[in-house]
Amino acid sequence: MKRSPEEFPAGFTWGAATAAYQIEGAARADGRGPSVWDAFSHRPGATFDGNTGDVACDHYHRWREDVALMRQLGLGGYRFSVSWPRVIPAGTGRVNAKGLAFYDRLVDALLAARIDPWITLFHWDFPLALYDRGGWLSPDAPKWFADYAGVVVRKLGDRVGHWITLNEPQCFVGIGHSDGGHAPGLKLDLRDCLLAVHHVLLAHGLGVRAIRAAANRKVLVGPAPISTFTAPATDAPRDVAAARRATMAITGPNLWALTWWHDPIVRGRYPEDGLRAFGSSVPAHSRRDLEIMSPPLDFFGLNFYRAGVVRAGRGDAIENVPAPVGHPLTSFYWRIQPEALYWGLRFYHERYRLPMAVTENGLANPDWVALDGRVHDPQRIDYTARHLLAFRRAIRDGVRALGYFHWSLLDNFEWGEGYRQRFGLIHVDFPTGQRTPKDSFHWYRNVIATCGASLGTGY
Repeated sequence: MKRSPEEFPAGFTWGAATAAYQIEGAARADGRGPSVWDAFSHRPGATFDGNTGDVACDHYHRWREDVALMRQLGLGGYRFSVSWPRVIPAGTGRVNAKGLAFYDRLVDALLAARIDPWITLFHWDFPLALYDRGGWLSPDAPKWFADYAGVVVRKLGDRVGHWITLNEPQCFVGIGHSDGGHAPGLKLDLRDCLLAVHHVLLAHGLGVRAIRAAANRKVLVGPAPISTFTAPATDAPRDVAAARRATMAITGPNLWALTWWHDPIVRGRYPEDGLRAFGSSVPAHSRRDLEIMSPPLDFFGLNFYRAGVVRAGRGDAIENVPAPVGHPLTSFYWRIQPEALYWGLRFYHERYRLPMAVTENGLANPDWVALDGRVHDPQRIDYTARHLLAFRRAIRDGVRALGYFHWSLLDNFEWGEGYRQRFGLIHVDFPTGQRTPKDSFHWYRNVIATCGASLGTGY
């Protein structure tokens, strides 16, 4: 069938995403070991209202129901993470057969429903036993991760073709080790944080190699970093250049600087402006370290939620453009700027030349079950439509796209925010576990069924 130019490319994966600690629950079931998030969420005052992931969505017991809902939605792909301490309770050593069997059953059920599994190996639930041995500050951490990756891929790699190494390392280092707002709740100095970054990047590189060595089929491997893009105030070349620099340049010792995380794993080197900005805090490293970090990648995953806007000032100056009074915000008070996704994808395409997937994108919204028994979330529908139109515009302008994964399939444990922020296409009543597909669920099902044609002409 000839495809309309308004549609997304053939083979594009329409998906949704989750993470193990946020949905599985069953925190002490079947031999699972504790993670840093188990310890952190039980710390008084660490999360909203003392919420924990002990039960969450109880996906560990209700996964069949959830796969049936995915099938009803028409998903082509489901991105989920494996819980490291569920598979290897102490982080290294003995493998928990019951924990690994859970993911084995889930993968088989997804394939039976014609849903392609995209597995993330690490989505923040670091084994507590390994944290007690130094965590990401330990030089052994990269090997710990690679060994764990090999265990999972040897079990599932005959059926799973898409693998993601690490989810949003900027967050679990920046918020978890510098700001103290996420597990493990540390406030380390810059030197120690950069050492953790270095070990995380080495873990990614060793993880990529472990995935390829353990898989007995063709696999596609990539990362899924957080991507806070900057959009130009206008399409004028000077404003676009200013936005590109604001997105990619490192002008100070900022742990969220995108290229500090991404240049080493794609280009095999730390960026020069980052080396200047971080100065003597940069950990000692060798050429061999950089080679380990940068095995070839098949795609780049991008998680996108928030953005800034800039314009070109006098000379080389970059001027921030504040949001107008009353500009749309999410329930997190994040600025809604969908065109920034278009520009971010463009900038990454120019710099890294890899196919891309939007591995997370979604809206925190105060949803509830209405008197008619339905969950009406028109804001989520509009938000998602605008971002998909921006993604399609990037595709038209040359970005190679693999797929889009809505965050999230289910309302879930939103880390420090507990259960007060709802991102799901499916409403979860947490006391009972009752699932209710939202209006956005039914809307997205139509988008998937029409390969995006139902979005209209858009931009």
